[in-house]
Amino acid sequence: MSTVPATRSAALALGDDALILSHRLGQWAGHAPVLEEEVALANIALDLLGQARILLSLVGDEDELAYRREERAFRNLQVVEQPNGDFAHTLARQLYFSTYQHLLYARLAAGGGAFAPLAAKAVKETAYHRDHAEQWTLRLGDGTTESHDRMQRAVDALWRFTGEPFQPVEGLDAGLGTEADGQGVDWQQLESDWLASVSGVLERATLAVPQGPRTGAWAAGAGRQGLHTEPFGLMLAEMQHLHRSHPGATW
Repeated sequence: MSTVPATRSAALALGDDALILSHRLGQWAGHAPVLEEEVALANIALDLLGQARILLSLVGDEDELAYRREERAFRNLQVVEQPNGDFAHTLARQLYFSTYQHLLYARLAAGGGAFAPLAAKAVKETAYHRDHAEQWTLRLGDGTTESHDRMQRAVDALWRFTGEPFQPVEGLDAGLGTEADGQGVDWQQLESDWLASVSGVLERATLAVPQGPRTGAWAAGAGRQGLHTEPFGLMLAEMQHLHRSHPGATW
């Protein structure tokens, strides 16, 4: 698959999203609430890592990009770097991101552009990720008083990070037509579809749809420009520690 600089920029952004969330989910190893979720979260993390490897390989050496870059060089969305928190926070983060990723990859798969082959495979994976997050949101939101309150706090806390995904990704539409032709990405329509889907899940889960800002001064959203939240630096230090401590080592 050939790429041009603009396409590599988009591959870096999407690859970083998958890489960082994969690491966050991997942090649940040994800590998930039940054994079944230990396996489910690990499988989702591996799916995302596979996507990240393909995308980052379009840009350069995947290991160097993952383990040698400084914080400001990463282009991931801020939502994926947020700490796991309790299980409800992890699920809210997953609901928000997997819904976005599934809708986006469905469009890219149909677009016939440089990302169509990857998206055609990834859309099947993200459909499972999305369903997993939706089912747990329903289960916790419409469960006990404790589970409902925790889920509501989680969806409220992460809501301000949900506007950033719908800022156009540089290079993603390079060489494509319009979405009306089955190509390209209509970002406003993508956001509208995301809002409808997420709101529907929250309502069915007896959760209030957050009313806080998703864009503007009180929202988040500069990850694509290399500006990240405080937890990201700590996570990156953990993720890169072994590689940086033993440069050039092989196993």
